[in-house]
Amino acid sequence: MEITNIGPVSVKDVPITKINAFNSEAVLDMLSVEEPLEIKILYGPENQRTQKNISVTMRTPGNDHELATGFLFTEGIIPSYSIIKEVSHLAGQCTRQKQNSIQVELREDFIPQLMQADRNFYTTSSCGVCGKSSIESIKTVSAFSVKNKTVLHLSREILSQLPHKLRTAQTDFSNTGGIHASGLFSVDGDLILLREDVGRHNALDKLIGSALSADLLPLNKHILLLSGRASFELIQKAAMARISAVAAIGAPSSLAVDLAKEFNMTLIGFLREDRFNVYNSSDVAPILISDLENKTV
Repeated sequence: MEITNIGPVSVKDVPITKINAFNSEAVLDMLSVEEPLEIKILYGPENQRTQKNISVTMRTPGNDHELATGFLFTEGIIPSYSIIKEVSHLAGQCTRQKQNSIQVELREDFIPQLMQADRNFYTTSSCGVCGKSSIESIKTVSAFSVKNKTVLHLSREILSQLPHKLRTAQTDFSNTGGIHASGLFSVDGDLILLREDVGRHNALDKLIGSALSADLLPLNKHILLLSGRASFELIQKAAMARISAVAAIGAPSSLAVDLAKEFNMTLIGFLREDRFNVYNSSDVAPILISDLENKTV
């Protein structure tokens, strides 16, 4: 499979006036770039190829091919990376627009599950579920079976180290202070993959897209760490990749907790170096807290 990519610009210097209690000064501030990305697919028999617009999402440029393929997978439109022929940016009316439109060309013998895309797919960086016609329409079905379970034993000590490891590895956050991250860790706490984006759902799609292209799925032997809150859509995307344990620096929503229970997923919120809340503890990813059996986690 061939990938055509373009060098991205993920941060931008802008002139600002910095004011404090004593004076003001003109300085340059570094901001995370936010631009739209239009995702298209090309599919059908060789003599009847069809191009269809699937999504427009506000994202930080970079890893666009991962974002596109990850999005198509987590939305249930494609089942695997093997059915992709090529991912390429499309030329627009100007050179700048070429970076903001991407096409995923599928194999001629594969027909995508477009019934999964029967809703308005315009999303913003702050709201990944906007435009969805109903809760039921986003309960997509993972291509991976849940019959063969791999049990992970999560260590409280390992979990407490993850936020620092994620923050240390976040280059764009260090520069701007305004970007989300999704990090994939081993059960021993080793950082395997990290993706950043101004949209939290985009960061996760980029991460899953990267894992998909590297043939790492299902991710049932890993821990997913989210830099912000855990929303319904992020848990849905994690479930599509068959992730067994999700931890978030922020709070989960009520629907995220409900979905974690439905998919037998361990869900942790408010993860800090010395504390965290367990919103759901699954039999496939139990947390080892034997030294705290009679205490509150």
